[in-house]
Amino acid sequence: MSVGLGGLPNEDGVVELDSCCMHGPSRMAGSVGGVRNIKNVSMVAKAVMEHTGHVMLVGEGAECFAVAMGFPRENLLTEPSRKKWMLWKEFHSDTDWWGPGLASPYWKAPETDSGPRSGMWQERYLQIDELAASIGIAPELRAQAIREVIFPPTGTIHCSALNEKGEISGCTTTSGLAWKIPGRVGDSPIIGAGCYTDQDVGSAGATGSGEENIKVAGAHTILENMRHGMSPQEAGMDALKRIVRNYNNDMNKLRFVDMTYYILRKDGAYAGVSLWEGYSPDHPHKIAVHDGNKRSEKTVALFKGNSQDFPPFPKVPPGFK
Repeated sequence: MSVGLGGLPNEDGVVELDSCCMHGPSRMAGSVGGVRNIKNVSMVAKAVMEHTGHVMLVGEGAECFAVAMGFPRENLLTEPSRKKWMLWKEFHSDTDWWGPGLASPYWKAPETDSGPRSGMWQERYLQIDELAASIGIAPELRAQAIREVIFPPTGTIHCSALNEKGEISGCTTTSGLAWKIPGRVGDSPIIGAGCYTDQDVGSAGATGSGEENIKVAGAHTILENMRHGMSPQEAGMDALKRIVRNYNNDMNKLRFVDMTYYILRKDGAYAGVSLWEGYSPDHPHKIAVHDGNKRSEKTVALFKGNSQDFPPFPKVPPGFK
């Protein structure tokens, strides 16, 4: 799975991509949303920034602009992603995006509520495994495919960069939420949510539950926090706590939310913070760092535990504010 060619598609089997970029020194920005048939949408967002008087283009207009700028049209749905989509359609899972959302008082937890260690989940796993075999998904790829059917992932990458001149830039790009309703746009192309860069402060971006990040304007919130004296880690943790407050600390819902922030201050200080320690014990959240030495580092988590590994259900820590 990737965030371009091979990204997981919407519910109609079509890959739709979103991206935005910001350039600190010029204070310029470009963004595209719901783009089909164009592979390198981060470059299209850059072209919007450099070659138009607009900030954001979406849908068919963004695709036509990309073609006019010389980007070729191509089919982004690879065979592995097509098979995963077929598995999702065949299973007709309860993880589509119709009906009340997580924030609605009418929302109900999915049947997988009992968690991946339960008998119900194991029974469902075996059912999907049989379908996966009939579709032709290789045995070594089935476990990941099944998890992506039951727990739809968000395929997103963010990068914030600081060069030797002190110039800062940021970019976020995504294929969005797997199996989404066609036309859905998350936080990634939204300036101030999925990415925000200010030459006077730094840069920040996000991956995870886009709808939740939009509601707290996460990247902008983090930069404003740093502008007022918070460290990168403190600024990111405050944004995560705003998401938690939106659900009144209700862990029954928050365990279905995932969020990671990537934060870079203008002096080179950085942090990676996340709502949870990872998706599961074997998939911890990490950030990639390159300051002359290339490495990955685990994020600092607001809550202990993993968003997809329950029961026991996570609880709000005593004294949490």
